[in-house]
Formats: sequence, structure tokens, C-alpha cells
Amino acid sequence: MRDRSRPSGVGTVIGWTALSAVAPGAAHLRAGWRRTGLALLSVHAVLLLGLLWIGLTSDLADLAGLAGQLAASSWLTVVTVASVALGVAWFALVVHSFVVLNPGTLPGAGQAIAGTLAGALAVAVLLPFGLVGQYAAVSQSALDKVFNAPVTPPPSDGGQDPRDPWAGRGRVNILLLGGDADTHRVGVRTDSINVASIDVATGNTVLLSLPRNLENVRFVPGSPMARRFPDGFRLPANPDGSREDLLFAVWEYADAHPEIFGGRKGQGTQTLVETIGHTLGLKIDWYALVNMWGFARLIDAIGGVRLTVPQDVVFGKYNEGLVKAGTRKLRGADAMWFARSRTNSDDFTRMGRQRCVLGALLTQADPATVLSRFNRIALATKELLRTDIPRPMLEHLVPLALKVKGAKVTSVQFVPPLINTGYPDWAKIRTVTAKAIRASAAPTAPRRHLAATARPTTPTATPGPGPDGTTAATPTPGSRITPAVTPAPRSSAARTPDATEPKGITDGCA
Repeated sequence: MRDRSRPSGVGTVIGWTALSAVAPGAAHLRAGWRRTGLALLSVHAVLLLGLLWIGLTSDLADLAGLAGQLAASSWLTVVTVASVALGVAWFALVVHSFVVLNPGTLPGAGQAIAGTLAGALAVAVLLPFGLVGQYAAVSQSALDKVFNAPVTPPPSDGGQDPRDPWAGRGRVNILLLGGDADTHRVGVRTDSINVASIDVATGNTVLLSLPRNLENVRFVPGSPMARRFPDGFRLPANPDGSREDLLFAVWEYADAHPEIFGGRKGQGTQTLVETIGHTLGLKIDWYALVNMWGFARLIDAIGGVRLTVPQDVVFGKYNEGLVKAGTRKLRGADAMWFARSRTNSDDFTRMGRQRCVLGALLTQADPATVLSRFNRIALATKELLRTDIPRPMLEHLVPLALKVKGAKVTSVQFVPPLINTGYPDWAKIRTVTAKAIRASAAPTAPRRHLAATARPTTPTATPGPGPDGTTAATPTPGSRITPAVTPAPRSSAARTPDATEPKGITDGCA
């Protein structure tokens, strides 16, 4: 039986209405709508118990898998539609809860106050659902624009389970490029060249950094570029003595000379991917090219990154800019100048600064920051990223990325004295790469989260046989290696720097 009695006042009406927003059916029970109230409360309780059960029985792997599924186009559509439907339903529930409390029996002023407060409450419960739907729609748009490559699964080692998204491979290798394309420049110059080699089981990652000024680049045997440059990438020097036949120019050169490829245009991307893989002795699965100034917009989107600048960094064509020394949060433009400035610096120091910026982003882009600035981050991502990663692979790459966030991340930079960029030892590059990947497979505790800054090091190395029969570099006594996790203290006399061993991505960054 429904209770049509006069409510005790505005406070009672608003109180029961507000309670119904978190416990649907409470107002209906108060008003005598017992069957409706009990049905709403029962459904709500079942849903809460289901969510609690999922939370208690799910581990991080399950949650990561769920995050990966949500990156799929079909799931994002479901989330968008479901969030809108639930929002409208909850809005209607609050309104109906208010109505069954018979607010018409209140005095005129009381009706106005109660109606205003109830309306505000109804809108308030609608907003979270609308926000989720809007996030899903924005994600859909950004992902559709960025990940539009055809589906090309990673190469298989043969005889593997077809349900395995990694085709039986233990690692995935993604080429990460920073390009300096701009409106006043022709072509793309890859200013930053890194390969992230990721263990698909643990998330342990090695970041392999190649200098942009690597000379005499060797191409895949039998390829069109190898036939054009059988002794390595070599062109006449510019009148001022500068060279354009360095690693950073491979993409642009291949794009500008389609005649090398039988008239086929746009071969720069594939040529560089194959060349980097050949240089490191790895099979590159996919690449991602980030426009460096788009990267600055991404940093602004997350609210800046906290960095320690060890000394003043001058930048600009005429040295008109300055990033002052000190520890503070840098906006995107300053962070990019810190990473890219050549003034009073060399390419190898710049590589160290770029690694520090990447490390700062990895540690500081936490989920709360991403959610609070989601729209700006999605917009910046649409503008800065170009990749051949197919959309369906996001279902598997998103969980893998979450593993990387808490796993061991180390780095190797192929810079002097480890490598002479003018006369590179290609066999040594491949040996050191193989050694770093083997070291990455060793289990360690999660790495520390550190702020970032660049500090040069001067390591040394000695070659030796690896456990798999290949020639691998072995540490010399006293190697100063800081892996992703700082180990127990050792005597400084016991270890000296060894450039062949990987170090934490934030090592050398204060």
C-alpha cells in the first residue's frame, strides 16, 4: 500500500531523495511503494555484490586484460551506449524518488526549494555517467585516427598456438622515433631513435638508443638501399662540411628517391624499420613516430613533468632561450628544449637528456593524472603519433604497457666510448643488444620511481662469450651499473663502469 501522507518537511523529502541516489528504492519504501522499493534495492545489492566479488577475485593480470578489452572498438561503443543509458535511468530514478514522496503537499516556498535541490541532485548523478560516455567516445575517435594500420600479426617462430597474440615470441620490439617534421622542413628526420624490447611475460623492458649521427649505416643485404650503398650509407659532404648521410636521414633519403625502389613512393618508413632491426640484430614488430613538438603538447596535457636540470641549457638558433638549472616542473616547450638543445652540447648528451624526459613521463603519468586530463591527452595524442600498430593489437598491448609501468626498465645507449659513431662496430652493437636482452630476463624487484636529469658517464667494456654461444660483452671488474632497481650497496673498489651492461632508464637522472 502506498503512503500518501504529508511529508514532514523539505528536509525529509530531500533527505530520502538523496538516499535513493545511492540506495535506489529507499524513497519508494518510505512512500509505501514496497514492491518497487524492494525490487530496486535487491537489484542494486546484487550489482554491488557482483562488483565486490569481481574485485576480490581478480588479480592485476585480470584487470590489465579488462583494460585491454576496453581499448577494442566494439567495447568502447558498448561503454558509450551503456553509460548514457545508465545515466538517464539514474536521472529518472532520482526524479521518480522525489515525486513519490509527494512534494506537492509542501508549502509553496518549500516546493520551490525541494524541487530545485532535487533537480540539482538528479543532474549531479547523471554527470559521472555522461563523463564516462564522453571519455569512451573521445577514446574511440583518438584510437581510430592513430591506429588505422591494417592487421599484421607479429612474425611467428613457427609451430605456435594460433590463439597466442604474440605468435609464440617471448619479446616484442617496438621502434620509437622522435621526428622533427615541421612546416618549414621537407621530409622527416628522425631526431630520436630508440627500440623498446619488451618481455611479454614480465613487462621487463630494454630501451636501446641509437645515435642520430651514426655513419656508414649498413642496410639489409639484398635490399634496394644495400644495392645502392653496398659499403654503407655514404654521400658527398655539404659545402660547410656537414653530412646528410647519417642514420637520422635514412627515412627522408628513401622517401626522396623512389627510383631506388623501382618507382615505389613512401618507402622511408619501412626502410628505416628494417635498417634499425638489421643494426641491432632484432626483428622490429612495429614503429611509432612522435612529432617532437607534439610531444611537448602531450607534456603540457599531463600538466608538465618534474625534472632536475643539472646546469643551464641554452637553446634557439641564436641562443635566445634558456632552461635554468634546478628541480621543478617544466612545461612542454622547456622539457623539449632540455631534451633537444644542441647549444654547447653533443648528440650523446642530448640522448641522455631525452632518456631522462622519457623516464620522467613513465614514472609521473599516473592513472589519476591521465583521467583528470583525459580530453587534453587524447587530443594531443591524435596530433603527435603516427604508427603501424593495428587497432586489434591494442587489446594485448594495453595490458603489456601496464606491466611495463611496474617492471624493470633498463637502457643501453650506443654512444662513445662504447661505439665510435664514425666507424661503428656492427657486430659489437648486436652483441651488446643480445646481452642486454638476456639481462632483462633476469627477475628483479620493481624499479624505483625517480625524478629525472641527465648526467654523463664514461663506461668501458670487455667482450666475452655469452651463454648462448654468441660473442657477448662481459663486465669488467668494478662496473658501475645501476639497473632498474638499486641493488645492495657494493664497494666502489669492486665495480667500475661497464658500458655493455644496461642501466636503469633514470640512472644518471637525479
